[in-house]
Amino acid sequence: MGDVSLWRGLLGVEKTVIERVEFDEDTQVLVAHVRPVSRQQGRCGLCRRRCPGYDAGPGRRRWRSLDLGTTVAMLEADAPRVKCRTHGVVVAHVPWARHDAGHTLAFDDQVAWLATRASKTTATELTRIAWRTVGAIVTRVWADIEAQHDRLAGLRRIGIDEISYKKGHKYLMVVVDHDTRRLVWAAPGRNSATVREFFDLLGAERCAQITHVAADGADFIDAIVAEKCHNAVRVADPFHG
Repeated sequence: MGDVSLWRGLLGVEKTVIERVEFDEDTQVLVAHVRPVSRQQGRCGLCRRRCPGYDAGPGRRRWRSLDLGTTVAMLEADAPRVKCRTHGVVVAHVPWARHDAGHTLAFDDQVAWLATRASKTTATELTRIAWRTVGAIVTRVWADIEAQHDRLAGLRRIGIDEISYKKGHKYLMVVVDHDTRRLVWAAPGRNSATVREFFDLLGAERCAQITHVAADGADFIDAIVAEKCHNAVRVADPFHG
């Protein structure tokens, strides 16, 4: 078909053959019929190794793509299964979506960005999906980011504090990097076990590189810092100093 490059750009896909595009008058949905380029076919959906085919799977399926203006766009393709020596029988990899996702990579990335920049109402109404779906998308995107970037690398000066949510009935313990001003870790709870969880994750070698720890006056934080970070100077944070 003509204008293939244009359609790839509009739909936000790569390594994808666009066979044809049609508009469903009944549902008012644009459907792009696609398939992976040959070198992307026959790969495990989890590890992306080349694998022998297993079967045709449940048939053709659809993935929600980026809207084209006010029009919902979908990608439709076969969903064969392969037999991976590591992961067993799985749906084959497709280059336009994460494994087991019902949305394209471009759609996922847009939703995850909106979730960090806009209100809950804005994110759901603009993308026309449920808030629970937003949460699932953020989880997928974050897993990819975390696999590529070590958030705990190079920590020297950190801050530890708890924040409340659910109207003060639940708490998160958070750790920030004072040098980059970024949140690097968070977990439910506000006790010694929660703080220990962070330093156990950090490991002895990186704990030894911590030079300063800012926190409130909680004894359980002091005790864990003294145990885990022998070289760190303990200081009060700006809110409790």
